[in-house]
Amino acid sequence: MNPILDLFAESPMKPMQTHMQKVEECVGLLPQFMQAVFAQDWDEMMRLQKLTRSKENEADELKKALRLNLPKGLFMPVSRIDLLNLLSSQDKIANKAKDIAGLITGRRMRFPESVQTALKAYLVRSIAAASQAGKAIRQLDELLESGFKGKEVTIAAEMITELDKIENDVDVLQIKMRRQLFELEEDLPAVDVIFFYKVIDWIGDLADLSQQVGSRLELLLAR
Repeated sequence: MNPILDLFAESPMKPMQTHMQKVEECVGLLPQFMQAVFAQDWDEMMRLQKLTRSKENEADELKKALRLNLPKGLFMPVSRIDLLNLLSSQDKIANKAKDIAGLITGRRMRFPESVQTALKAYLVRSIAAASQAGKAIRQLDELLESGFKGKEVTIAAEMITELDKIENDVDVLQIKMRRQLFELEEDLPAVDVIFFYKVIDWIGDLADLSQQVGSRLELLLAR
């Protein structure tokens, strides 16, 4: 049987949660990947980059299958288009994780030791946003059962509020990272500096995209 259809038989929200779990697995590889980059362990870096890409591909296949199998006449207190928009937002997080690992691997980037600790903390906080988005998505079953009413809505709303706080923390850390890099610019090759800034931006995008998942879920609650 089609595994996606099996998921629908269990719960119409289960495929969304399965997809988000795969997204979290993809993003969750980045700290280990970055540690290999800092250690200049190129074999381990390439292994983790390939694994990140594989996880992103799995998420992409789940997304495609879900789009094809999501019933058009599904009777739920939420619209099909809202669920598809939420799915698209989830998928962009995995795409960005793949892009980060791909860029760093392709250029065999070497980050200055003086920024590595801050960069790791910044990455971990950005990933925390994706994890928080995943927690919110795992509330979908309870929200559906309650008809998107009652205490379940309050719990989901509190999770989204926490997600907004994490994203704000990431913004603050991003400013600090940019300031640190600015102070080192004169001692680094110009091309390297350009790509360092790009990596900083893309790590911040993980939190921004996670917040978008929260915003999409918030729309479901509002309707």
